[in-house]
Amino acid sequence: MLGVSKDVPAAQKKFAEKYQLPFPLLCDPGLEVHKAWGVWGEKVMYGKKVMGTVRTTVVVGADGNVEQIFGKVKVDGHVASLLEAL
Repeated sequence: MLGVSKDVPAAQKKFAEKYQLPFPLLCDPGLEVHKAWGVWGEKVMYGKKVMGTVRTTVVVGADGNVEQIFGKVKVDGHVASLLEAL
């Protein structure tokens, strides 16, 4: 399991320590991975349209192929639905 964020390494480290993440976070400040995976785009935040990361979970199989994509993920209940799907 990996996480990808546009944040700089220092911010990622602080976030990972705060939430005790059991997986590494990869830095993508240039948004190359975000754009390639289609997770950078327009979204609504506080009633205003902005460009940003669309929270997404991509399940990649052992063979490297994408098996399932969960788009526009909401934190509440996501882990349960992900585990159920897996």
